Amino acid sequence: MGARVEFEGRTWQVSGLADGRVYVAADDGATGCVLAARLVTAPGFKVVGQADPPIPSAEAWAALPLAARERALAWQRHIREIETGLPGGPGSRGVPRDDYDPQRFTLAEREHAKARELAALGWTKVSRATVQRRRIAYHKQGLMGLVDQRTVRPRSGTGRADGRVVAAVLEALHLRRGRKAATVKQIIDLAERIVADRHGPGRVKLPAKASMYRLVKALSDPAEPPGSAARTATRPGPAGGPPAALRPSERVQVATARLSVGAVGEDGTTVEVAVTAALDQASGCVLAAVLHPLQGGPVQLSVLLAEMAVPRPLRPGWPALLEQAHAGGPARRLMSLPDRIEATAARPTAVPETLVLDHGTAGVTSAVLTVCESLGISLELAPPRTAGARCGALRTLEVLAGLFSRHAVAARPPAAAGENRADEADGAYWSMPQLQDLLDEWITGVWHQRAQEQLRHPLLPRAGLAPQEMWQVLLGAAGRVPLPLAGQHYGELLPARRCAVTESGIRLGGRRYDDACLDEHRGRGGRFEVHHHPHDSRQVFVRLPDGQLHAVPWAQGEHGLRPFDELLRRRTGAVLAHRAAGARAGADGGVQAGSVRAGPSPAAAQPREAAARGGTGGAVPGTAGGGTAAVEPGGLSVYDAEAEAGQW
Repeated sequence: MGARVEFEGRTWQVSGLADGRVYVAADDGATGCVLAARLVTAPGFKVVGQADPPIPSAEAWAALPLAARERALAWQRHIREIETGLPGGPGSRGVPRDDYDPQRFTLAEREHAKARELAALGWTKVSRATVQRRRIAYHKQGLMGLVDQRTVRPRSGTGRADGRVVAAVLEALHLRRGRKAATVKQIIDLAERIVADRHGPGRVKLPAKASMYRLVKALSDPAEPPGSAARTATRPGPAGGPPAALRPSERVQVATARLSVGAVGEDGTTVEVAVTAALDQASGCVLAAVLHPLQGGPVQLSVLLAEMAVPRPLRPGWPALLEQAHAGGPARRLMSLPDRIEATAARPTAVPETLVLDHGTAGVTSAVLTVCESLGISLELAPPRTAGARCGALRTLEVLAGLFSRHAVAARPPAAAGENRADEADGAYWSMPQLQDLLDEWITGVWHQRAQEQLRHPLLPRAGLAPQEMWQVLLGAAGRVPLPLAGQHYGELLPARRCAVTESGIRLGGRRYDDACLDEHRGRGGRFEVHHHPHDSRQVFVRLPDGQLHAVPWAQGEHGLRPFDELLRRRTGAVLAHRAAGARAGADGGVQAGSVRAGPSPAAAQPREAAARGGTGGAVPGTAGGGTAAVEPGGLSVYDAEAEAGQW
C-alpha cells in the first residue's frame, strides 16, 4: 500500500489490495485495477526506487576461498548496520546501537564509527574512505563487490587433487563423522580403500601424505574436525509445532513424494518417478514442482528457487517451449493452449521468506546459501518426525501425487486396433518431459482450483477454499504482494558447468544445443559457463563474453512435434525392453556358479546347429535313447570347442 510502480509506461501508486487485485491511481487522476499476478509479470513493471536484488554467480562464488567469502559476508552485515542501524537489514529485529542510529547520526558519522570499530577489532587498513568505498561497491555489484579482487581468479579449494580422491575423502568424513576415536590418518586410510574398491587398485594416482592431510583439513567441517564428537542439541525443540503462516510466501515447505506411475527414461527403460514440490504453507499453492528419477538423488535447491521465484511468462522462450510441450502431449487436454497460457500467467510465484526443508529433500550448497542470503531467504530444517507422524507438507504432497498418478493413467490414449503395448518399456507410456508437462497443466487447471479441507476459516468450518482462492484472499488481508524475480535471474539460479563451443554447438548430456549467438565463438578454444536445468533439457543458458546469459535451444527440440519421431521413440523403447527381457532370461537360465564348463553340452550342440540351419531339432547321434532338445529358432550360443570336437 502506497508504493509507486511503473506499469504500461506510466507511474502509478498502489491504492488498494483486495481479492488478489491491485488498485492503482496515476498522478493525472486515472485509476485502474489489475490482477496482482499479471501486474508483477507485465513487461516493464518495476517498483520505483527499488533495484533488482543482485545475485552472485554460483560458479564465481564457489571458486572463492572460504576466508574471502566469510569476509565479504561480514562486510555485508557491517554495511547494513551503517545504512539501517541493524546488521540484518530493514525489517529485522533488534534495536540500533548508539553509534549507528539513523535518527541521531548522519551517514558520514556512522561510517567513521564503523571504521573505528573495525580498527579496534584488529582489521588493518580500514578507514572511513575504505568503508565508504566498500559500501558504494556493494550497491553497484552486490556481494561480489565486497570480495577481495585478488581472490577473484578461479581457484579450487582442493588444489589439483583428483575429483575421485576428493569424493572418497568426503565419503570417509561422512562415515567417520561423530566418532571421537577417528583420526586424520584413519580417514586417509579409509579414503584410500574407497578409491581402490571403487576404481581398482593402482588406477587412481593418490596425492602425497602431506597433500592428503591438507585435503582432509580443507574438506572437514571446522565445527566438527576429525576426532571430535558430533554436535547434539542440548535444548528440546519448541512445543506446539512450527509457527503458522499468515501471508503468502511467508513459509514455503519443500517435500518429496513418490509417484505410483513410472516413466520412460532416457535409456528406454522404466524409471521410478518422484516429485519434489515447494508448497506455500498459508495458501496451499504449489509454487514449484519438479519430477525426477527416484534413485537420482534430491533436487538441487537452486532449481526449486528458479522454478518458484521466476514467473513462467518471463522465462526466455517460454511461449515456444509451452507450444512444443502442448503439441507433444496427449490429444485430449484439460485446457486449450490459449486458456493454459492465461491460467499459467496468473499462477502464483514469489520469492519465499522462509524455506522449510525436510531432511534429504533438496541439495543445499554454499552457492545456494549465498543466493538465499542475498535474497533475504531464511532456511529452516523441519523438526524430526516422531514414530507414525508426518509433516503436513509431505501428507499434502502424497495426496497430490496419488491424484496426479490417476490422471496420468487416464490421460493415456486408448490402444489402437492391433497395437500391443505390453512390451513398451514394462508398461510405462509417458516420457519424463511429457509427464512433467502433464503435471504442470494438472496443477494449474485442477489442483489450484480444487477445494481443500485444510484451507478453511475457523468461523467457516464447512467452507473450504481452493489454493488459488486462498492466495487471493490472503493478498488482500496482508496488504502486500510478494514480488518475484526478473526473467534473467532464471538462468542465473540454475546449476552451472564449463562446456566448449564447437563447430556443431554445445554438447551437454548427450544432446546438442545450437543458436546463432554462438557463431563468432565456435572452435576458438576455451570453455564457457553454461547453466542448465538438470530435469529440463529443452534449452541451456551460456554466458558469452558480453557477460549476459543467452538462451540456446536444443537443436533437435522440434522433433517432439513430429508424430513419426514419437513413433520411433516408442518402437525404440519396445526394442530395448525386449533386449532387457532377453538378458534377464539368459541370466536366469545360465550355468550356476561353481560349474566346471560354461559352454553347451555335446548333446545340445547338434540340435543348436540344426536349428541354425533351419531345422527344428532331432536325435543326437551317439547318445542313448536318441533324445531331442528343443532349440529356439534363431537362438545364438557361445562357441564351445570341446563340444564341437566331440562331433568329429
